[in-house]
Amino acid sequence: MNLFILASSIIVVFLIASSTRRQKKLQAKEEENFWARERRANSTRRKSLDGLPYIAIPLETFPTHILQQDSVVSECIEILENLTSQKIVNLTGYSNTDLKLEYGTANINLLSEYDQNYTLLVRTLQKWADVLLGTGYMEEACVLMEFAVFTGTDISRTYYELAAYYASQNQEDKIRQLKDSVSALRSSNRDLILTHLNKQYP
Repeated sequence: MNLFILASSIIVVFLIASSTRRQKKLQAKEEENFWARERRANSTRRKSLDGLPYIAIPLETFPTHILQQDSVVSECIEILENLTSQKIVNLTGYSNTDLKLEYGTANINLLSEYDQNYTLLVRTLQKWADVLLGTGYMEEACVLMEFAVFTGTDISRTYYELAAYYASQNQEDKIRQLKDSVSALRSSNRDLILTHLNKQYP
């Protein structure tokens, strides 16, 4: 019995050691690949940004006439007005290495700025929509959130609130379209959002 336990222990130790060595080799390989891509990225020349999917804000279609005196609403409108003159691109899911490889190292600061503008855009849209939802302006809030979805936002609340509204209106087709939009996201939030929607609206 003791010999059996000893043999079993040796086998377990051997398996753990083998697994540890494999993990270290995989990690080393991943690091090597990462730094190889990073070196290529850092030597990539500047490329034109003309073909980027720039986002235009259709402010004239938004419910700017509602709750104009609300401080949060007025702040959101002001932010969006300022953003209309800025370049906005959704780069969610792309690493700096990806962007440098595609557009060149010299463009990374500009691309970061465009992506930050996008983050501000979708956060502002949801902040504005939350005020409208809280005061009963459901359809008007949906206008803002639907545009956010159109741009590829990965803010989970946007999808959850839209799905809840569609369900209240018996618009199952729009819930399916919403799920399709989520499936197309590059964001790490994609699976979480989709799992929630599938659970709530099978």
